[in-house]
Amino acid sequence: MNALIKMLAKLGLFAASLDYGLLRASMILTFYIFGYAKFHAYDVPLLTPLIKTGPLIFWLIPAFGAQGAVWFLGVSEWTIGTLLLLGFWNRKLGLLGAIGSTATFVCTVTIIPFLPGAWEPSVGFPAVTLSSGFLMKDFVLLAVSIYLMRQDAERVSRSEGERIGAAAAN
Repeated sequence: MNALIKMLAKLGLFAASLDYGLLRASMILTFYIFGYAKFHAYDVPLLTPLIKTGPLIFWLIPAFGAQGAVWFLGVSEWTIGTLLLLGFWNRKLGLLGAIGSTATFVCTVTIIPFLPGAWEPSVGFPAVTLSSGFLMKDFVLLAVSIYLMRQDAERVSRSEGERIGAAAAN
């Protein structure tokens, strides 16, 4: 076991911010890929039932129509993905992206209790159907978003503290 741990250490697995960088990069990829899908017609009938039953996003369809609601989500996802990407260089923009990411997944996980046919009728809760199973991944993405938000808030706070400290020393 010690040899395995030493080998993993040599590969850089225990680098101080590896987890942060990998999680941030995976969220960027997720937002860009899911955002891309929103600009193609096949996604509208798949997402419309989810949007209609979402207690925080149901208003998108009356406001923009089904296609417009899906486009709105796509633009939002690309914006959040871009803010997360810029967060590698700018802590404040990264924090905005993490806040947007957290809000996104709060919206999606709240759909689950209201989704008709969320549980397999022959078995019931917690046997998921395809629709609710698709949304279950968002619990993990919400946890990652909260982690990034916390990390980014600490980095912004530390950076502001250092800036204020440097200004006071001058």
